[in-house]
Amino acid sequence: MDHGLQVTWFPSYGPEMRGGTANCTVVLSKEPVASPLADDPTALIAMNSPSLDKFESTVSRGGTIVLNSSLIERPVMRADVMVVPIPMNEMAAKVGSALAINMVALGAYIKATDVAPLATVKKAMKRMLENDGKGKFVPTNEQALQEGYDAVQGQGIE
Repeated sequence: MDHGLQVTWFPSYGPEMRGGTANCTVVLSKEPVASPLADDPTALIAMNSPSLDKFESTVSRGGTIVLNSSLIERPVMRADVMVVPIPMNEMAAKVGSALAINMVALGAYIKATDVAPLATVKKAMKRMLENDGKGKFVPTNEQALQEGYDAVQGQGIE
């Protein structure tokens, strides 16, 4: 929203949450969003193999799949999408928190898709954490975002 986009999100935390494919659909658009659901998303962030297995086929042609190569060993089966493998677990450990894996993934997604400037995302993350009284987590999360963002440079994506 800080980048002027309309935003909706729709989490799904059903029985899958215990080891399967819990997911969240996020819609970013320049136009008002009619529905928080997406039948053919332009991107997928796959954190584990079950998620890639379940959602790989839903990504639209020409879309992007950012995958956690720390946990996903199989290749993406499609040739019509851009694949961005990132060792998210190791990168989160590098910044000192396994919980920062989501920020590593977000940084990689931002770079791969150019959906918003990294500085805008960092500023919004900082504001949200500080407003929630969790300002002590800002440096780790900023570093994790940067690590994920910088990792995509090695993928030949500019």
